[in-house]
Amino acid sequence: MQSNPPLSNLQLELLKVFSREVPEEDLKAIKVLLSNYFAQKAAKLADEVWEQEAFTEEKMLEWRQTHLRTKYKARQKGNGQS
Repeated sequence: MQSNPPLSNLQLELLKVFSREVPEEDLKAIKVLLSNYFAQKAAKLADEVWEQEAFTEEKMLEWRQTHLRTKYKARQKGNGQS
């Protein structure tokens, strides 16, 4: 039997704040607000890392040209593997 993990502090706070029914329009607006908040937070962190690592536009262009995908070996038929 799988047990549910405990609720996070954010989940508990939201349950307290929204213990009543919220109109669908408000729910959509709240989702947008939360998404924007976390997107801005992630962008700020990315900017800080960019500055700390002293990345440049040239480095970014280099990354765009870099192929990092793993090459997979083709399966051979008749070798006992499937």
